Amino acid sequence: MTGSLMFLVFVAMLLGGVPIGISLGLAGTLAVLMMGTDLVAVATNVYTGIAKYPLIALPMFVLVGSVFDRSGVALRLVRFASALVGAGRGALGSVSVLVAMVIGGISGSGPATSAAVGKVVTNSMLRDGYPRSFIAATVGAAAATDILIPPSIAFIIYAVMVPTVSVPAIFAAGLFPGILAGLAIIVPIVVISMVKNFGGKTRGEARPSIWQAFKDAFWGLLAPLVILGGMRVGAFTPTEAAVVAVFYGLAIGFFIYKTLTLKDLYEMLVEAGELSAIILIVVALASVFAWSTSTLGIVQPIAQAIVGLGLGEYGTIGLLMIVLIVIGMFLDGVSIYLILVPILVPVANAFGWDLVWFGVLLTMKVAIGQFTPPLAVNLMVSCKIAETSMESTIPWVVWLILAMFVSLALVVAFPPIALWLPEVLGY
Repeated sequence: MTGSLMFLVFVAMLLGGVPIGISLGLAGTLAVLMMGTDLVAVATNVYTGIAKYPLIALPMFVLVGSVFDRSGVALRLVRFASALVGAGRGALGSVSVLVAMVIGGISGSGPATSAAVGKVVTNSMLRDGYPRSFIAATVGAAAATDILIPPSIAFIIYAVMVPTVSVPAIFAAGLFPGILAGLAIIVPIVVISMVKNFGGKTRGEARPSIWQAFKDAFWGLLAPLVILGGMRVGAFTPTEAAVVAVFYGLAIGFFIYKTLTLKDLYEMLVEAGELSAIILIVVALASVFAWSTSTLGIVQPIAQAIVGLGLGEYGTIGLLMIVLIVIGMFLDGVSIYLILVPILVPVANAFGWDLVWFGVLLTMKVAIGQFTPPLAVNLMVSCKIAETSMESTIPWVVWLILAMFVSLALVVAFPPIALWLPEVLGY
């Protein structure tokens, strides 16, 4: 009864236009009151929701997005990708995905990438004939690849919760699935653009040569190699990589491109603080909701029931896809992992699944949830930048979700897509 009422209140507030974070927090608080628990539990969970070691790096990951935006790195990456892809319908939309994938090797945060890429491509895509809702959907979906392409906060959390999985191993395992997901997203973007005649309006504008665009984008393209290479040789930890990325971007902006000023630095810090606050507030309030569902025993019986259905290996994976993506619409990835990983790992062991491969599957499902309304933290950022509502993106988001499903199905059917690289690297 309490659980049903909590979900009804949450949905009612969403329909009433209450911000998602507030809706989650108030619905969770209502459940706390109905359970007769001290309200201190609300404050405690708000704090513990963001007092998690991996989240220490989140403001730095967000700042990386601002730095690579203001320093001109993201813009140069867009120009280089545009020179490679060319002009035409769907070209700039595809460029957005390619650039998000490169920045995925720098920021490790979907919302940060959504902000960085959105700021660079939104005006260009508007000028090229794309509607705002399509731009927001494209950027939000493209940024979802960031939790698959290392460095990734989601992978770090999973490795912490599953001691037999090392961070380097799951980082390596996520690389090819992340690339596959990005390429899968490009397909509906191009098809929709061709059918709806999106893009190609600036086809006659002069574009730089591929070589010139490559030289301009070189330092940005080098960034993932510096960050991932540094982690590979043990120069710094994944969390420290965010700080390294910030200083690398600042060095490029101040001393190589000379595009940054102290005023820019101040404004970047303010922007990063504001975006970090938005993300962390949602995470903190979602933690109250997640704690309430866990305490009421709503999520756990669902997972146990799935195990006992006798659907077999692929049937269980298919059902987990649906359940996790639905839960991902309402809860952040951190909360999903904290609630479900202890339950799902024994399921994986029962079927003899490789836990590195299983972690990649879980993360791909969470990635889909990042741009699946109503929570859709990536879409929240991209919609804000594109100045459109989340509801308007749904006709386009549906096709992008289906594309991600296809990439997920391929990783399920062919585990070497995830496991080949860790084996080659000796992880």
